[in-house]
Amino acid sequence: MIESELFYVLALQRVEGVGDIMAKKLITHCGSAEAVFKTKATQLAAIDGVGSITVKSLKDESVFDKAHKELDFISTNGIKTAYFQDEDYPDRLKHCIDGPVLLFTSGNIDLKNRKIISIVGTRQITSYGTEFCRKLIEDLAPLNPVIVSGFAYGVDIVSHQCAMEYNLQTIAVVAHGLNQIYPKAHKKYVAKVEENGGFMTEFWSSSNPDKENFVRRNRIVAGMAEATIVIESAERGGSLITANIANDYNRDVFAVPGRVTDKYSVGCNNLIKTQKANVLTSAADLVYILNWDLEKEVKPVQKQLFVTLDEDEQKVYDYLLKTGKELMDVIALHCDFPIYRISGLLLNMELKGVVRPLPGKLFEAI
Repeated sequence: MIESELFYVLALQRVEGVGDIMAKKLITHCGSAEAVFKTKATQLAAIDGVGSITVKSLKDESVFDKAHKELDFISTNGIKTAYFQDEDYPDRLKHCIDGPVLLFTSGNIDLKNRKIISIVGTRQITSYGTEFCRKLIEDLAPLNPVIVSGFAYGVDIVSHQCAMEYNLQTIAVVAHGLNQIYPKAHKKYVAKVEENGGFMTEFWSSSNPDKENFVRRNRIVAGMAEATIVIESAERGGSLITANIANDYNRDVFAVPGRVTDKYSVGCNNLIKTQKANVLTSAADLVYILNWDLEKEVKPVQKQLFVTLDEDEQKVYDYLLKTGKELMDVIALHCDFPIYRISGLLLNMELKGVVRPLPGKLFEAI
């Protein structure tokens, strides 16, 4: 987007009573943000949903001073922008009616032809949640997904760290301007996040991490992803808001089940119980529900002539050769592995091209 149009988009964002939905409607009707300000009041008033108060606000020239100041910040600090009509704007977010008209980014974000998943959860992550998150991302790493989260304490930062550990792109969607970092304790991760992905926000440099901003931020986390995963959550929390938004956007939602006595499993268990989320016990569940085609996504696609299996994989492979098609639970039972372990083994074996999944969570040896 050229700088002159960016200036008018920024100005439009500062017009009182004009939010993202109204801004996109005005821009679409008039052809550009600049044209919105140059359109006659009578013509603006004829647009459906645009009242006299909004028309009057559009003639307030003080918004241009604010736009100039923010444009200076953007230029001086090398901030990148993604406009809702641009190719580099998150594709799935374009289909969200309340998606931001403009996003500000830093780092090396690349969303072209990529699988994108959001991982959210409690700020009080347990060892169970940490272990599950790490194993999930490790098993998904061959598919090279983009991992999105909110850079907060707990599940968020663990997700970013695990993504970087396995050389995956990770995007931190923050609830404030890019002139600051919240929480400050996470400043030490900024450089590596920008190297492996980057930061994204809809908020100006004048915006602080106020409480209401986090709820607005959550719709970006949910809207830009193919699926939202809730690792752990108490009965109430921001991650459940994100899950509900994802459902409203018709996105897949997954929740990690836990013991009914565990405080930070209550939210996940409730999502599953009310059928607002799929059960997630392993990466294999995600791959199956999202119908990700491993043969097309994993390089090289040619099957190896000689595949090396570890001792546990060989045990599973020998069992499937003997029995043919079998359910994951049955394989786990007969091979004496816990279900979380067998799902990881089967995914690794699938990537090696020695087993394939079938409908109904069946697997067979190739």
